[in-house]
Amino acid sequence: MTTDPVPQPPIYAVPRRFPRYHLNVPLRVIAQRPDKLSIIEGRGNELNEGGMAVFAGVELGIGDQIAVEFTPPYSGSPIRVRCTVRNRQGYHYGVAFMLEDASDSRRVDEIRAVLKGLGKPA
Repeated sequence: MTTDPVPQPPIYAVPRRFPRYHLNVPLRVIAQRPDKLSIIEGRGNELNEGGMAVFAGVELGIGDQIAVEFTPPYSGSPIRVRCTVRNRQGYHYGVAFMLEDASDSRRVDEIRAVLKGLGKPA
């Protein structure tokens, strides 16, 4: 009888600033270009108070500014938050929530409240 080793989670040199919460929600990516507004359906997961992971069939570059709109679990109201693309692998994006004005801060506060209702982070 053999025993398979249990994989250990990776150890990161720098810990994450915010704990991640796994969820799977439909969302919209709103990309404003000089000549066109695009609204793309996608999925969101790994939400935290600093940003989220997004899957959407759209070509975005690192540093692009977009808006993401989603309805969190246990909430009836959609949240639209401005984001900056921080990383990309195919159509999987890591976006950081922008905090440039009071409106941005209010939206991130709404996300913090939702996270408290999700329970324990992943």
